[in-house]
Amino acid sequence: MKVQHYKIIMYTGLFSLLLSCKKDFLNVVPQGRQLVTTTADFDKVMNDQGLYLYDFAGGWQQLVLMGDDVAAEERHYNSGGSPGMSQRAFEWQADVFTPTDYDWTMQLYMGNVYTVNKVINGVNESTGGSAEQKSALLAEAKANRAWLYFQFANFFGKPYNQSTASSDPAFPIITSADINATGFTRASVKQVYDFITTDLKDAISKLPLSGKSKVRFNKAAAEALLGKVYLFTGDNINAVAMLNAAIKDNSASSTSAVLYNYNQTFAPDGEFYPVTDYGPTNSPFGGYTNVTESLVAKSFYNGPYNGNGFMNDFIVLSPQARALFDPADLRLNFYAAQFPYQEVNPSGRLSKIGVQLSRFGIQLPELYLLSGEAKARNGDLAGAVADVETLRKNRLPADRAAISGTIASNQNLLIRFIFDERVREFAAEGYRWFDMRRMSVDPLFSGQKFTHLLYADETNNAKTITLDEKRLTLKLPYYIMVGNPQITNNP
Repeated sequence: MKVQHYKIIMYTGLFSLLLSCKKDFLNVVPQGRQLVTTTADFDKVMNDQGLYLYDFAGGWQQLVLMGDDVAAEERHYNSGGSPGMSQRAFEWQADVFTPTDYDWTMQLYMGNVYTVNKVINGVNESTGGSAEQKSALLAEAKANRAWLYFQFANFFGKPYNQSTASSDPAFPIITSADINATGFTRASVKQVYDFITTDLKDAISKLPLSGKSKVRFNKAAAEALLGKVYLFTGDNINAVAMLNAAIKDNSASSTSAVLYNYNQTFAPDGEFYPVTDYGPTNSPFGGYTNVTESLVAKSFYNGPYNGNGFMNDFIVLSPQARALFDPADLRLNFYAAQFPYQEVNPSGRLSKIGVQLSRFGIQLPELYLLSGEAKARNGDLAGAVADVETLRKNRLPADRAAISGTIASNQNLLIRFIFDERVREFAAEGYRWFDMRRMSVDPLFSGQKFTHLLYADETNNAKTITLDEKRLTLKLPYYIMVGNPQITNNP
């Protein structure tokens, strides 16, 4: 794991066992300094690479394996060694994290919670900066904290249900930068979402229209996240308003996110041409520096197994995901009937290629899909179609991008189409897990079952694994429970 300016800190209250063997995580000082005291110091804290790059492990790695947009090939299922966390995630087992796992996901997330709380609690007392600079850094840290807690709510809390959100347990709300804090209790799902909303409202009015870089929050990114939060809680009216504002402010920003037009980038003289056995040339998933489509870029490792803690070489598109693609869809250029390292898959099933890092911050393609969904749910079908077709015109040939009149004029069909479009855009990147959770409490998708197929050979012989609804909420990892015995875990 790389850390650019500051080493990540862990809460001893949450990770006492981890800290006992990882003392270096207790150092939160700029290189060559003893204290973070100036406004410039706090600005450097917000450049911490740990806030935006999960390049070894963590991020949405487990969620990639838990989406029903993927299936598995048995011939590579245990290629990284004995069955481990990857297999437990794919099989939706009760305990994805065991005592033998070193849980990078929570380590990085909790280290980042400490980092942003350090800024939130200290930047106003820093020296050498203007009130405006301090206010912007405070806002940026709050936006990052909101983003982190949105992950916690969707890992460890039940899907948002207005009738039960006040009593469903989620994750402790931690606002201090105190490594000695203990005695945490789990806040409810509603409390966590209210906490996220408050942070984002505070941040939006103070964030700049143009951020210092694409890995740092600006106003549009925070508006997009708040719109997503509103949509996830069923507040479609406020979701539409906030997502519209995000689209407008992104366009006005000097660091705006811009959609790639695959009709151009996959043309013979285009940036992604030719498509080789390694994937498209200059694949936007090849590293963390390509942030063209990012409002705020956060990346996690999603490439082939290379000795890291994440093994995904066995993943292929599920048959239902594969069936969603129009044959002319240019996004299919990111898939091939081969395993990682260019080994041909004799079954013809498709794996994602040319991918090292996936983006899981705030992406412009998702902004258009979120806006389209919110408008559809709010009855603005024409506005929803316009948003979704904005994306599709950049992903398919012009004569295949339009949504059919039958779907465009029917609210329920259009919402379902948008969920399918999310699969076409983000398959095997972890997004589907969030959608599965929402679908489980949405009457429109009532009765839907989620399954995984584990293919035994190159034919269609497969074992079917069916998701138990309880597994839509992950158990808190072992190290959290050991450090906080007063917390009751998820079933």
